Amino acid sequence: MLEAIYVLSLTKSHRTSNDHELINWQEKSALISGTVEKSIGKVPLELQFSSKGKKAKVNHLEQARLSQYVGQLNAILFAPEDLSLVKGSPALRRHFMDREFSQMSSKYLYNAGQYRTLLRQKNKYLKQLKYKQQTDRVLLGVLSDQLAAFGAEVIIARQHFLKHLEGWAADLHQEISLNKESLRLEYVNQLKVNDETTVEEAYQALFKLYQDNEQREIEQGTTIYGPHRDDIRFLVNDKNVQAFGSQGQQRTTALSVKLAEIDLMKEQTGEYPLLLLDDVLSELDTIRQTHLLTAIQNKVQTFLTTTSLSDVARQLINEPTIFEIEHGTLNKEEVK
Repeated sequence: MLEAIYVLSLTKSHRTSNDHELINWQEKSALISGTVEKSIGKVPLELQFSSKGKKAKVNHLEQARLSQYVGQLNAILFAPEDLSLVKGSPALRRHFMDREFSQMSSKYLYNAGQYRTLLRQKNKYLKQLKYKQQTDRVLLGVLSDQLAAFGAEVIIARQHFLKHLEGWAADLHQEISLNKESLRLEYVNQLKVNDETTVEEAYQALFKLYQDNEQREIEQGTTIYGPHRDDIRFLVNDKNVQAFGSQGQQRTTALSVKLAEIDLMKEQTGEYPLLLLDDVLSELDTIRQTHLLTAIQNKVQTFLTTTSLSDVARQLINEPTIFEIEHGTLNKEEVK
C-alpha cells in the first residue's frame, strides 16, 4: 500500500528503478488511482504503467508531461534506509534533495530533469572526444553553456530550500536532544554559493569552470563540475556528525531532517504532505519513537507499516485504523 501511494505521488517507486517491475508479471499494464482532498476540493489522480510508458491524469485529464503531474499529491517517505541519510554516500543526499524539492517546485523538477539530460549528452560527447570519435569542440561549448544554465538554477534552488529546511530541522533537533545539541546544515558545492548568490552569478561561475577545465574533462571523459557533485554537511555543535558523530546523533539528525520536511512542504506548497512510515519504528529507540509520533500527532495523515505495533505507538496514535496482512490477506483489526 505504501509503495502504491508513493508511486501515485512521485510516479516512481522507492524500491525499484524499473517500472516494469510494478506490473504483475502476467499483465500488460498497471493502474494506480486515488482521490486527494486539498484546500481547493477533491482531486482525482490516475497513473498508468505499460510497455509504452507512463500516463498521468489529473481530474480525468491526461497530462502532457509528468512534471505537470508531480506535486498534485505530496508524500514524504521515512524508511529504515533514510536513517543512513547522514552517514551514507553523497549520491544518497543528492537524491534526497531532488526527490523532496521536486515536489515543492515544478520549476526545480524541470530544471533538474533538463540538467540530467544535458549531463548525459555532454558526458557521451566527452567520451567521443577522448577516443577521437569526434573532434568538434564547438558543440562541447554549447553543451557546457546549456548545462551551466540549468545547473545554476538547480544550485541556487538547493541553497534556498536547504536554508529553510535547516530552520525547521534545527528546532526539532534541539527538542529531541533536550537542548543539548544544535544542528546546522551546510550545502557543499564547488561554486561556494551563499544566500546572496544570484542565478546569473552561479551560471557565470559554473560556465567558467567548464571553459577552464575543458581539456581535463575531455581527458577524463566526464563532467567534473556541477550539482551532480554536490553534498550536504550536517554539523552538530559545530562538528561534522558524518565523521565524528555517534550513531545516536546521526539518527537524531536524520529524524530531525525528515520531520522538518513536513513543515517545509507545508510552508512551500500550502498543503501538508502524506507521511509514509515504512517499518521505521523498529529502527528507533523509545525516545525517538515518542518524538516522531508526537511531532506528527493531529498534523499530518500518516500511513505506518510495522511487524508489531509498539506500546508507545498504541498510546500516541489517536484512533488509528489498523489493517493486518497475513499470508497475503488484508484484514481490519479492531483497535483495543
